[in-house]
Amino acid sequence: MWATAVGVARVRARETERQDALFRDPLARAFAAAGGHGPSAVPPSGDEAARRRRLGVAFSIVIRTKFLDDLLEGASASGVRQVVLLGAGMDSRAFRTDWPEGTRLFEVDTAEPLDFKASVLRQERAVPRCERITVPVDLRDDWPGALAAAGHDPAEPTVWIAEGLLIYLPEDAVELLLARIGARSAPGSRMGLTLGSRGVIERFGADAEPGSAASLWVSEMPDDPVAWLAGHGWEATSHTLRERAAAYGRPVSTPPQHDEGPGGLISAVRR
Repeated sequence: MWATAVGVARVRARETERQDALFRDPLARAFAAAGGHGPSAVPPSGDEAARRRRLGVAFSIVIRTKFLDDLLEGASASGVRQVVLLGAGMDSRAFRTDWPEGTRLFEVDTAEPLDFKASVLRQERAVPRCERITVPVDLRDDWPGALAAAGHDPAEPTVWIAEGLLIYLPEDAVELLLARIGARSAPGSRMGLTLGSRGVIERFGADAEPGSAASLWVSEMPDDPVAWLAGHGWEATSHTLRERAAAYGRPVSTPPQHDEGPGGLISAVRR
């Protein structure tokens, strides 16, 4: 699945080239190129509907990246100095964010993407702006133990990021992940999640090309994500992609569907 992360890097590289970019990710182009997904690569063939789906997915990646950038900035401003990126993929926030002194950032992912990433970082001579700690472990295994061994302190607040991750996990795995996060979250911890909105698998995944990101989606958000997360001990706020896009000056051009429900961009605080 890590090749999907390279595709995400391609989207971020293209956004970075825009004059009105919502964020700048200087390493994204290198990740994309090394993985054969350069910003100028020709997308796979397909009909107009497939093209529109690809554009929709790319747009959501841009908006969620900006949303989580802002969430991390707010967490840092509140004094949180531990960051955990779950399923870190080609995330380059350790290198592109101005972190306060004393910040420790843990990247949790399997060895293969982390090794690929390390080779690109060496090639680019990239220098992190915080203490960056990689934790090579499968999220289906004892990742809390691996994270603890890497130096994470559960007695101190942490900001947890699960970006573009939960949609690939079955419901029982999502519940286990949240329980494990909660067990290592001191009061004042923050969390940023992206959830698959209701119906997204039917709209995007039903006839997705085999091996594409959408073909691997299995999990959608609950009907009431705020209540769901309250049950896990988090005070959450739900935002729709449409709301955030408008706030960032990138309004969605299509009219809202009459049955649009809660949003899949989630910020939460541990009380």
